[in-house]
Amino acid sequence: MADRSPGPTRRAAATVGRGVRRVFHADGADRSGLSQLSYVTVANFACDAILAVALANTLFFSAATAESRSNVALYLLVTVAPFALIAPVIGPALDRLRSGRRLTVSLTFTLRAVLAVILALNFDSWLLYPLALGMLVLSKTFGVVKASITPHVLPPALDLVRTNSRLTVLGHVGGSLIAGALAGAVSWVWGSDAALWLLAAVALVTAYIAMTIPAHAEASLDEESATLRVDRGRPLVSGLKAVLTRPLGRQVLANLWAVSMVRFMTGFLTLFLAFVAKAQENATAVEQAGMLAIAGAAGGLGTFVGNAVGARLPLGRPGRITTTAAGAALSAAVVAAVLGNIWAATPLALVAAVSSALGKVALDASIQTDIPDSARSSAFGRSETALQLAWVAGGALGVLLPPDFTVGFGVIAIVGSLLFAQSLLTGRGSTLVPGLGGNRPRFPGAPRDPRAFGARLLGRMEE
Repeated sequence: MADRSPGPTRRAAATVGRGVRRVFHADGADRSGLSQLSYVTVANFACDAILAVALANTLFFSAATAESRSNVALYLLVTVAPFALIAPVIGPALDRLRSGRRLTVSLTFTLRAVLAVILALNFDSWLLYPLALGMLVLSKTFGVVKASITPHVLPPALDLVRTNSRLTVLGHVGGSLIAGALAGAVSWVWGSDAALWLLAAVALVTAYIAMTIPAHAEASLDEESATLRVDRGRPLVSGLKAVLTRPLGRQVLANLWAVSMVRFMTGFLTLFLAFVAKAQENATAVEQAGMLAIAGAAGGLGTFVGNAVGARLPLGRPGRITTTAAGAALSAAVVAAVLGNIWAATPLALVAAVSSALGKVALDASIQTDIPDSARSSAFGRSETALQLAWVAGGALGVLLPPDFTVGFGVIAIVGSLLFAQSLLTGRGSTLVPGLGGNRPRFPGAPRDPRAFGARLLGRMEE
């Protein structure tokens, strides 16, 4: 009689499967819905990594070698600039979405699968630019919606700060590293277009998993919308939409300015270093790739370390952490501007990545502490939108500036100094930007009752 016991390969696969399940379902995540969101988050990182591998050495990146200003402008137009218009629209639009967040997440992956298939079939055509842009926009859209869903699926054993760090670490390990390596192997054996078919498969499976997130991930009836601006002196009747609107408190906004400064730097480094590497005419393709790999590895390592450390830090004073992180990144940028070479770029990428991760953890802590439950989900969505926009602004500057280390690092040191000053001034009740500074309460206050607001409004109208 044949032995039907599982072989060593099957036993190893079962062991790995149980280990993965244990990690994703730990601390009650399977009961709260966090495990499903974790799977989807890892898949989002995976899709981004697979897309990056598939587009390596294509026209999408070869535009960086073009000396023609028109080609650089085209590259900026179709890959970076639209985010500057889309980011302010995505956040508020999704913030008003009181139901259908799970469906929105599912649609972002479904549409990515469709775009990946079309791109695989038209890999060498002009469609490369708009299709790649579409997938990048969908990825950013997921980030905003995820920030709004996360507070609703927290297990009792975890808080928002640890949860967000956990999602980021899982995403980098399971998505960026493992899926990126798999995509690299697929691309090496069958070609870059084969990696896009892998992306489509991952996206379709994830679209289904997104719909298994529990229904309580949707917005509750008493949920408020958080805003970044404060409009003073507005009459009561003209402020009807303020019924469920709450400006962010002073400390949260100060932390957001600090973290946005670091995200600005990471966005700049992502595209600027690619342009600098491509501009090295005396370097071979392998040497150019090596320059990018060193800086990219430093950034990836820094992100992982920052999240791992942030999940274990005492977060009683998040403002101190965001200020320290932003100051460290700014100091690294100043040193890099003085040195002006690739050996300065690598430490800067490492410091910026660590600072970005630590700052984001501290920002999450301040939102969790200072924002009432009813507005917390919206506050996370708005802060994520602001951080995405900061990254895009840095990336746009990285495309526009000449590929010179001294010039590039000098400019971001200057811009970073202004953003850092805005953060410090906001925390002290002042501002460089009207409406987006510290002329507001330190804390946004207790939850409001819409019915009480309606009673006050009727009384004012009767007068």
